[in-house]
Amino acid sequence: MTSAAIPASSLAAALDDTIAGLADAVLAWRRDLHANPELGNREFRTAAVVAEHLRALGLDEVRTGVAHTGVVGLLKGGLPGPVVALRADMDALPVTEEVDLPFASKVRGTWNGQEVGVMHACGHDCHVAILMGVAQALATHRAQLRGSVKFIFQPAEETPPEGEDGGAKMMVAEGALENPVPRAIFGLHVTSFLPTGVIGYRPGPTMASSDKLKIDVHGSQTHGAAPWKGVDPIVTAAQVVLGLQTVVSRTIDLTEEPAVVTIGAINGGVRENIIPDRVEMRGTIRTFNEDMRDAIHERVKTLAEAIGTGNRATCRVCITKSYPVTVNDPALTEAMAPTLRRVAGEGQARVVPKVTGSEDFSFFQRVVPGLFFFLGVTEPGRDPRTAAPNHSPRCKGDEDGLLLGVRALAHIACDYLEAPAGSAPGR
Repeated sequence: MTSAAIPASSLAAALDDTIAGLADAVLAWRRDLHANPELGNREFRTAAVVAEHLRALGLDEVRTGVAHTGVVGLLKGGLPGPVVALRADMDALPVTEEVDLPFASKVRGTWNGQEVGVMHACGHDCHVAILMGVAQALATHRAQLRGSVKFIFQPAEETPPEGEDGGAKMMVAEGALENPVPRAIFGLHVTSFLPTGVIGYRPGPTMASSDKLKIDVHGSQTHGAAPWKGVDPIVTAAQVVLGLQTVVSRTIDLTEEPAVVTIGAINGGVRENIIPDRVEMRGTIRTFNEDMRDAIHERVKTLAEAIGTGNRATCRVCITKSYPVTVNDPALTEAMAPTLRRVAGEGQARVVPKVTGSEDFSFFQRVVPGLFFFLGVTEPGRDPRTAAPNHSPRCKGDEDGLLLGVRALAHIACDYLEAPAGSAPGR
């Protein structure tokens, strides 16, 4: 279906007036959430804050406990129309905060058996505060709102703890996109790679798939002074790491799509004069194309096993698919780009390069057409290229960018809901 530019909704001016009055509230919500971060599948306080807010707004339905701690609210407008969904993720990261703020996190927690600091180092506190603001703005104008808006507050985007299910995939399985089914879904992510006031988007593959790689290298333990009496898994592991560098650089057509194979952890041995029996390697694989994804998986497995055989060792390769490619529906992106440009202002909404980070928003996009975009939060005067990135203990988002996020999601929802039949993909 071809799409035309969707005009501004009849609520555009009223929405902006209402959202301007929410500045202090959005700021307060963000700071409260930042000071009280919670890890994946443990967002109990955050979910309670969200649910209380949605109920106070008089939403028609507020469902809690979805995918452990997720919250799904439904706002029915006063006028007939389709359904659209908006999503925010709620979880924090096992990171100890190093930003000097009066509301900096002092929280400690446990992640996969280890005591860790807990911090909103990826900006999910901002996402929750933004969507709470959108809910309040749209609820204020519900009599004039055409159609319905489903608000999805999702846990465990940063993956659930080991041995647990969670996140967007589990929310989909538990009916977050059912009763009613939205025609489209929208979400955003704050980012340090764009300055405050700038919105970034792109059609098609936007964020990479994410796969977990584990390689167990098995040798034969011996004295470090007599390596010929055993089989050295450390040397084998080193050769595997170097060999894997050729998977992307020599076997993948990078003119088609970028790809990444990274080993992030190697564990083996207990002292300097013992060659151990075993080395464990862990890494990540990132791609933007499902065929390329499968080809890289096969190449990694074949190469590691062959290197092991050549060294008289055994390499057991386990690759677990995690998040699919985040693919923005091209027609939906084309239709909604004028809204982003109008809201951000002249020259402030732009097409951005692919991002090798991953997002489980992709699971929602596999069910309904979706658009996921980026909100700049690097304050004026700082170079986004050197600003602390997401997941850094020094990550510090510029709060002046939050209201633009509220406006962007609110206007996208209303513009989509009022779009003429045939002009909005999914309708």
